[in-house]
Amino acid sequence: MTYPIKLTDKDLLLKAIRMRRDIVEMVHAAGSGHPGGSLSSVELLITLYNEFLKHDPQNTKWEDRDRMIFCKCHITPAIYSILSRTGYFPPEDLLTFRKLGSDLQGHPSRFHPHGMEMSGGSLGQNMSIATGVALGLKTQGKQNRVYGLTSEGDLQEGQSWEAIMSAAHFRLDNLTVMVDYNKLQIDGHVEDVMGVHPLDEKFKSFNWHVLIIDGHAITQVKEALAKAQTLKERPTAIIAHTIKGKGISFMENDAGWHGKAPNDEDLKKALAELDEQEAKLSSLNPTP
Repeated sequence: MTYPIKLTDKDLLLKAIRMRRDIVEMVHAAGSGHPGGSLSSVELLITLYNEFLKHDPQNTKWEDRDRMIFCKCHITPAIYSILSRTGYFPPEDLLTFRKLGSDLQGHPSRFHPHGMEMSGGSLGQNMSIATGVALGLKTQGKQNRVYGLTSEGDLQEGQSWEAIMSAAHFRLDNLTVMVDYNKLQIDGHVEDVMGVHPLDEKFKSFNWHVLIIDGHAITQVKEALAKAQTLKERPTAIIAHTIKGKGISFMENDAGWHGKAPNDEDLKKALAELDEQEAKLSSLNPTP
């Protein structure tokens, strides 16, 4: 299957629940990983990979594909889930996460699994790569778009702002960066550790287009990604207000779940909550 495809909001929300189930099951099976920030990024990735990103899981070197550069690379449970659920590798491989010999290591490699454009781990570096890829494509006159997913941790790194400055200087209107703005990091509240507020004014002062959305509202994510494709002369930042641990009540807004695996009882409770959400959503009429 070649993407993008058109889905209803209900279809995307059901896929989001499936993805959240993947995330907690993977981290539980591994006994380690990063569930909090993975859960906060789900609606952004579900919408992008299904409805906007031009890609073909059967042809990962397709010249006309859009490029997705993950700056927030520790959220591999979310990254591997969305790749699997759009056809890059079998979903049953997800439970090999962080196991010796598995392709699904704690931080991603551009060589495995299929669908990764760039290796990552150190915060801040891949914003520069996204900018360089966008500049290269634009210089060649290609119409491919470049998307990035970043976070407050990345934006605490000076290298990110050098890239942001460069992207505006070169008028990279083929670059759209989504900020998963959940306001928590491993050491607690972002504003207590190293504040990045106000992000909108910072991006604007660097001469970017800025769109501000609820990152869990599918309609708003769709509208922002669609609008970003029409904006010219400058790159676009989509600042998505999100909730760390979204979808699992006892993980939401708790920095302790940044990098902790659920135990057996936690997993049971998390899956029960997701089952309840799925049953409730399935009973509703389809939405456009």
